[in-house]
Amino acid sequence: MADAKKKTVTVEQVRSPIARSRDQRATLVGLNLNKIGRRSSLEDTPAVRGMIAKVAHLIRVVDSK
Repeated sequence: MADAKKKTVTVEQVRSPIARSRDQRATLVGLNLNKIGRRSSLEDTPAVRGMIAKVAHLIRVVDSK
């Protein structure tokens, strides 16, 4: 029953991955982002939070529910 209401976090890409390392570009793909202005809603897990922290300079967190 605890899984009935999962928290999500929405992120938006605000900067380009050009001239960034390969692992940062791969992290953006893992977050379902590939163009500036794209948004993605993801489950709020420690793994996703780590990915957000890795590319925090390229994205912004829109909201978290």
